[in-house]
This record gives sequence, structure tokens and C-alpha cells, in this order.
Amino acid sequence: MTVVGILHPGSMGAAVAAQARQSCAQVLWCPAGRSLATRKRAERYGLTAATDLGELTERASVILSICPPAYAEDVAAEVSAHPFSGIYADCNAISPASMARVSTIVGRTGATVIDGSVIGSPPSATKSARLYLSGPAAALSPVASLFAGTAVLARTLSGGIGRASALKLSYSSYQKASRVLAAVSYALASDYGVEEELLDIAQGRSTSYLAETAYIPKVAARSWRWGPEMGEVADALREVGLPADLAVASAAIMGRWDDRRDSSLSVLEALEHLHRGDEGEGT
Repeated sequence: MTVVGILHPGSMGAAVAAQARQSCAQVLWCPAGRSLATRKRAERYGLTAATDLGELTERASVILSICPPAYAEDVAAEVSAHPFSGIYADCNAISPASMARVSTIVGRTGATVIDGSVIGSPPSATKSARLYLSGPAAALSPVASLFAGTAVLARTLSGGIGRASALKLSYSSYQKASRVLAAVSYALASDYGVEEELLDIAQGRSTSYLAETAYIPKVAARSWRWGPEMGEVADALREVGLPADLAVASAAIMGRWDDRRDSSLSVLEALEHLHRGDEGEGT
């Protein structure tokens, strides 16, 4: 049975790895330099600790990279420092150009690189996520088969490296920017005391993120990851000649929440934090 390596088991990576465990002999991860929270998460999901990255690359035939997008190329470089001739699936929210660089970096080891993207919540007994895969056709099926019958719905795309990343960022450019715009809208409305009226309007449109005010603190808590992802969205838009202003602006707004990595804020506190973000900036 296949031995899989996961780099690195964050909330999404660990959940995806747990689904792969259903068809794998073992899922390895590398504890070196990881936090206590990551260690506990890996234990909870039944992942096996490798001695170091060298052992992981030696034993695994498939490596899944699922990390914050800002670190995707660094992680690829770390892997490329070790012999690895298996399948390397970069499943991060990065632009097609970033994905091409990852492919070049890891390809130097003799590995087969495929492009992946995860869309949805961390998979569990009650939630599913889609894993889109593109790249060399012969390598797609072995990775997709790892998730047969699990809460990860693997789907292959034709067209080679870049397609899965482009799909993810096409989705992110709307989904995440819309969440940010909803927060900014409420921040403005609260300054004028019309937030209840804004909510009343939004609730008449059931598909509007403006009706989901409770989600605003979650946006603040995730901005340290979402901000760099919106930077990648901007890159992807520029690469095809489309305006990237909204993505750039969204990343900048998320930067005001960059130090918030928990969702303990109230909605009002999250909105106030947007105002405090300009302290010390010039006029």
C-alpha cells in the first residue's frame, strides 16, 4: 500500500491526510520545527512522525504539500534538497506561475509534480472537500485513488500544470474578496449607525455574505493565510492581463488583521480592528 507524506498538517492538511489514511499503509509527517498545536493535531489524526524530512522523502511515494501559500515555494525547496522520485502534489492556493516554479524546483529531484487545489472545508464525517488535480496524466490517477470513497472528492482536470491552481484562485478571488467587502461594508455602516438597516437589506438577499455577520471574526482570524492567497490571486490576474486592484486591496485590508489568529473577537472588535490598522500611517 502507498506511503504518503504530508507537508504540513495544518487544519486542512491534517484533515485531508486523515482521509488518505483510509487507503494508505501510512501517512508520514515531519515534526521538526513544527508547533505543539501541529504535533497534537497530527496525533489526533493518526499521522506517523518521521525522524526528519530525509526519512519522509525516502519512504513516501506520494507527497502532499498543503501549507499557507506564502510558504509553498520554500517547502518545495526543502523537499528538493533530498532525493525523491515519487509524486509531489502541491495542493496550495498559489498562482499558475508560482505552481510552475514549484514544479521546476521539485522536478530537479526526478519527482513527478502535479498541481492540486483543495476547495471546501476541512473534510470530516459531516463535511466534504473537493481536490482538483492537473498535470501529467499518468500521475493523476494514483493520487486521486488515495481518496476513493472518502470525504475528499478528487477530480482530475486536463490541460497540465496550472489548471488546478487557476481554478482555486478563480474561486478564491470571489469568495474571499466578498467576505472582506462584507466586513468593510459593516465597518462603514457602523460608523453611521446604520448597520441594522444594512443587515435588514442583506437578509432579503439570502445568498449575500452581508447576511453572515457572524463570519466576520473568522475572516479576521484567517487573514494571515488569506492575505497571501489574495496576493497570489493578484499575480494570477496580472498573468492574463486582468486588473488585480481588488485582490491587492483585499490583501491590504487583511493585513490589518494579520496579528489575529483566533476567532475570539466579537464582530464589533473585528470591525474596530480595521480602524486601528491605520494607526501610524501617513495621511
